[in-house]
Order: sequence, then C-alpha cells, then structure tokens
Amino acid sequence: DWSNLLLHATASLERIAWGILIATILAWGIALTVILAPRLGKVFSTFIYFSYPIPKLALLPIVMLIGGLGEGTKVVMIVLIILFQLAVSMRDALLTVPREHFMLAQSLGASTAGILRHVLIPAVLPAFLSALRVAIGTAISVLFVTETYGTTLGLGYYITDAWMRISYLDMYAGVVLLSLIGVLLFILIDLAEVSLCPSLHRGK
Repeated sequence: DWSNLLLHATASLERIAWGILIATILAWGIALTVILAPRLGKVFSTFIYFSYPIPKLALLPIVMLIGGLGEGTKVVMIVLIILFQLAVSMRDALLTVPREHFMLAQSLGASTAGILRHVLIPAVLPAFLSALRVAIGTAISVLFVTETYGTTLGLGYYITDAWMRISYLDMYAGVVLLSLIGVLLFILIDLAEVSLCPSLHRGK
C-alpha cells in the first residue's frame, strides 16, 4: 500500500526536518557567540568539550523518561545528534578566520552586522554544510531507532512492524524509502553548497 508507506515517510521527513532546523539555529548561535561574545563563548566551548564525546543514543532512555514518548522526544534526539557535530565544526572554522579580516572590515566601516554577513558567515558556510552532510546519516539512524518506540507513524515503525509480521516486501520498501530520504537530503545539501559557496566549485 503505497499511500500508507508515503504517510509513514512524511512523518519521518517532518521529524528530521524539524530536527535539522532546530539544530541549525542552535549551532549558528553557539558558533557565532564564540566569536562575538568570547566570555560566553568559553562557556559554550567548555560545555561542548565535555558533552561531545557522550554517545547521544545512550541518552534516549533519559530523554524518553523526561519528555515521554511523544513527537518532541524524537526531534530532541535528532537535534542532539546533529547539534554537536555542527557546532564543533562551525566553531573551529570561525576560529581559523585571520584576525586581519576583522580589522580590515572594521577599517572599512563595517558594522557588526556587516562583519557577520561578509566575513563570518562566508567563512563558516562550507564547514557547516560539510558537517551537516556527515551528520545526516547518523540522524537518520537515530530517527529509525526512536520511531520504534511510542508511535505508530514513521518509517522506523513501518519497517519494524513489517519485519515482525514477516512481510519482507513491505520491510524492504520501507528501507529503500528511508535510504532515498537520506539521498534526497544529501542532494539538497550539495545544491545548497553550489549555490551558497560557488568558489568551492569554480573550475569543476
């Protein structure tokens, strides 16, 4: 039943889209804070340093205990998986921006918003997109795990349910569709990179 399969795929896609959106906003906030507010940035850096090595999937029982089995728990797990990879890569990229670039922008009368637009964002975009590309695969794996608990919607549930019913055709269809979602997200990130970072693809 393709309509039923697409219903599950839509639910999974919505969860991962919300997770990516929230993680992206938080990661940009953390990375830019490191540069624009160094004292607060040190607090964020220390937090990331100690929490990054923690296997996020191991936090699933705790997140479920606190937040229950609803939609929020699934999105939170995706955010936790993506956020740290994005924040670390973006922070490292920003810290490599030569100080002379800031001084030059300031000497030309650039405001904080101008420095943000013309110096910081262009410097961090490639690292952000690269980290997002890597994080997507892990996020989809976590999505699959979270959808096997407390829901009857989502490809994780669909695949597991088909497996338990020994309906292997449905199971394979779910696996293929979940993989296609990953491929689609990869393609969208590649297109965004070509559009937003043309210098990386110049001459290719």
